Amino acid sequence: MPVKSFEPINPSTDVTTTRTFLHEVIPITGSIVSGTYSDNNIKNYTHGMFQSVFDYPFLSSSANHIFDLTMGYGATSAISASANIQGAKKVNMYTEFAQVLLGYTGSDNSIRVFESDLLLDQTGSMRECFFVNFSRLLTKDEIKKNSFSITLATGSYSTPFHNGSGHAAADIVLQDAKARINGDGVANTVGGDYGVLFSNSAGTGDGLGVVFYQAGIAVITASAFQGITDFAKHPTHGNQTTTQAFTGSSITGSIEAFRRRVKNISFNNTTEVNSTIYFCRAPANKFNYSSNPTYVSGSKIRVKNVASDNPVSYVTTVGLYNASNELLAVAKVSEPLKKSVDNELTIRVRLDY
Repeated sequence: MPVKSFEPINPSTDVTTTRTFLHEVIPITGSIVSGTYSDNNIKNYTHGMFQSVFDYPFLSSSANHIFDLTMGYGATSAISASANIQGAKKVNMYTEFAQVLLGYTGSDNSIRVFESDLLLDQTGSMRECFFVNFSRLLTKDEIKKNSFSITLATGSYSTPFHNGSGHAAADIVLQDAKARINGDGVANTVGGDYGVLFSNSAGTGDGLGVVFYQAGIAVITASAFQGITDFAKHPTHGNQTTTQAFTGSSITGSIEAFRRRVKNISFNNTTEVNSTIYFCRAPANKFNYSSNPTYVSGSKIRVKNVASDNPVSYVTTVGLYNASNELLAVAKVSEPLKKSVDNELTIRVRLDY
């Protein structure tokens, strides 16, 4: 229907912008990660460089990708050697994550190494790491700061989880607690904000990893499993420590041992909603007639019982037009709003993007 009148919007008084952060809790139980579906929800690839974890058998159309797992060590790691199983691929995986998340340093533009603190001063280096790369389905725009927690089992390969009776070592809970150098426990690199994963919630325990909030990636040092003699099972060599698994097993073999020890993962994701709010004003002397052709019958206004009464209309829709009178957006009110010469309306229209 044609629009007969417009009310201009003053950009300085009738338009404002807001930003809202929405959070939802994401709990990932270890039973899904390590065996609920007899590993049918774990997808391995012929290249052998990582595996994908789904919340349901991955061949099902209802399966959702949760995260990818991989591992690697730096070229300067003490265990780096060309004779290692998949040695070049392990170095490549570590280097790729370090390059993207940490960037370069020094006069020779060498790639930074991961550290167990927020200082980026080349101390507390983590040169042998596991990488948990969460899907955007879960993290949305970013992981909420100081909400990340991962529980890891430190028992044997066959019985990794602590059962409360001393048959397995105690689990370790890594949290992005407040750090030592600033108030919110967050530092910034080329990969975005990140926080240290401490072994206690007070931030005074050991730094055993870092979580990159915008990237949705957790990096956990292999030393978290130090002292475990049967961290992994090699098909021919039997029990392996983490060092033996990193050098003598495939990437898949090492991350299988890590995945079996993931008990729980929990964090809050973040969705950033940017909004433009328009205050659309209908003055007392405007918009008192409807543009609907059925508003009149026999040249008489249907909503008037007495000819001398003031006209009345009911607002149901707000249209936003550009300077060329082209309709750009339409908003509907929850219920018709009565409009007459004795009242004014201010309708708040919000556009989210």
